[in-house]
Amino acid sequence: MILSKSSRRAVGFRFGIVAAKFNTQVTSRLLHACVETLTAYGVPQENVMVVRVPGAFEIPLVARAMAKTGRFDAVICLGAVIRGDTPHFEYICAEVSRGVGQAAVDNDVPIIFGVLTTETVAQAVERADTKKFNRGGEAAKSAIEMVAVMRKIRGNVEKLENRKSSSRNQRAVGRTKR
Repeated sequence: MILSKSSRRAVGFRFGIVAAKFNTQVTSRLLHACVETLTAYGVPQENVMVVRVPGAFEIPLVARAMAKTGRFDAVICLGAVIRGDTPHFEYICAEVSRGVGQAAVDNDVPIIFGVLTTETVAQAVERADTKKFNRGGEAAKSAIEMVAVMRKIRGNVEKLENRKSSSRNQRAVGRTKR
């Protein structure tokens, strides 16, 4: 599915954004690009709720809570985990990615993983460049696409259920006429 800004495809979509404060020089840029991209695709500001959390480790809990409310079509998670000298990096990355994925599956809501996991600060800054390529904007595009996909799936399931129900009703009516 290719997104076109001119189509304003995301009008009416509602998004929650969970953004870590830690590594703010990176996460603020991710958040800015994410919100800017949603706006460019027609999402009004009142359809976006931003929650800042202390660090990446706190993202899954808040993403799960947002998804559980039923108020959001998708939740976008933004953060930056940069390798240091201890194994802390591996633990944080593993738990955040596992928690975000589990929250999506448990709540049947797309939860987008826009958490950078980089070796250096320079790599994180490069991926949050507001003039070139910004992963926050890419996370917003993924969220829009996933909402469209889920709506299509849910719409097709409803159509199938309606057809089955209609067929059953027609068969029942046919039996009573005999």
